[in-house]
Amino acid sequence: MKDKNYYAIIMAGGVGSRFWPVSTTDFPKQFHDMLGTGDTLIQKTFSRLSQLIPSENILVLTNERYNELVLEQLPTIKPEQVVLEPAMRNTAPCILYASMKIKKLNPNALLIVAPSDHWIEDEKAFLENVKQSFQYCASHNALMTLGIQPTFPNTGFGYIEYDKRDENPIKKVKQFREKPNYETAKAFLASGNFLWNGGIFIWSVQAVIEAFEKFQPEMNALFLSGYESYNTGKETEFIASHYPLAENISIDYAILEKAPNVFVLPATFDWNDLGTWGSLHEKLDKDENNNAVVNATVVLENASNNIIRAEGKKLIIIDGLDDYIIVDKSDTLLIYPKSKEQEIKGIVSKLQ
Repeated sequence: MKDKNYYAIIMAGGVGSRFWPVSTTDFPKQFHDMLGTGDTLIQKTFSRLSQLIPSENILVLTNERYNELVLEQLPTIKPEQVVLEPAMRNTAPCILYASMKIKKLNPNALLIVAPSDHWIEDEKAFLENVKQSFQYCASHNALMTLGIQPTFPNTGFGYIEYDKRDENPIKKVKQFREKPNYETAKAFLASGNFLWNGGIFIWSVQAVIEAFEKFQPEMNALFLSGYESYNTGKETEFIASHYPLAENISIDYAILEKAPNVFVLPATFDWNDLGTWGSLHEKLDKDENNNAVVNATVVLENASNNIIRAEGKKLIIIDGLDDYIIVDKSDTLLIYPKSKEQEIKGIVSKLQ
């Protein structure tokens, strides 16, 4: 039986511009079946969490423009489970807002904050890690994160450092480290006490709101002023006028880098943040020349290490390309070196 004190916040407001042209402002990557599994990323996330958490206790945090998309793709949830941001203000304000809504429903709530667009293969191991974290947070005033075991010196992720002498399964975080350069990332891996920051957080609603009271008193006061309106007909009006006044700041900067009670559980599941075409290429089935193909019929000559995606099984013929992103979508064709994939975001902003 699922614990009625377990809650989840699914973060689904991002645009995913590095996955352009498939991911767009009007239809971002979390609403696409990026892996060709038959389910979109948000559907996979909801399904995974609802194995442990009552589905009525799962809130989806997203931008106002995606309300209909969320309800269409998650038909079992009620409209009030979709928490709408009237303005883009990073992760701290939306987490505080949703946490206050949950506290008003259940002051004993334990909650997980999870991105909507991550790939997790061993769901059983993931749920065991979440359950272990919930149990720890039920008896400790702790802000927890699941740290991902690094498999290579990735320069695109933040890292979590813990004391290497700490032999407890759940470890006290020493510090969060910014995205490193390659040499620093190699040193992190060699030292053995660094984990990737996957952006998955677990805590009691009490602990996270206390942290906001202490480290973000202004933001806390802003959202607390509308507490009586939460989960009532007056909430929309309050949020429309007050939410845009909140500081644009991430939960990492706002709380986690300041709080002394931050802990990490080294995760036992395989994880990928599916942030770029290259990270998607890693997770898709590939041919003998390391080409990954989604929704396309291909004829390949002297082609290797490419990711190729089209609509409607379009025939695509390629000769002489190595390590490229090839995406054909309605009126847009992208042919781009995988080594420069981080620059796609810049191209999108220029086009806009």
